[in-house]
Amino acid sequence: MNTTACTPIRRTIRRQQLREMVPLADSTIYEMEQRGEFPRRFALTPRCVVWDLSEVQAWLAARRSQPIVRAPGPDVKQRRTRPVKGRDRAPRSASTAG
Repeated sequence: MNTTACTPIRRTIRRQQLREMVPLADSTIYEMEQRGEFPRRFALTPRCVVWDLSEVQAWLAARRSQPIVRAPGPDVKQRRTRPVKGRDRAPRSASTAG
């Protein structure tokens, strides 16, 4: 029996096309795939991996609909030292201190 008649043929994209659509680094995409936050790639051949175009487009649409969550700013009260203001002063050496 023919099993391809049951499943529709979907369009796939290669890495270069994915980079044009999703401006993320390869390592970021890989980490997101491992966490289940990005569509998984699959291998056509041992040297060719592709993504399902409809899954990537659905992921992009979901990302567009979510509000941007910004990271909180640093708590400056937890600093151990104060930041250096500027480099206009030369460091003093021990021989000129006397």
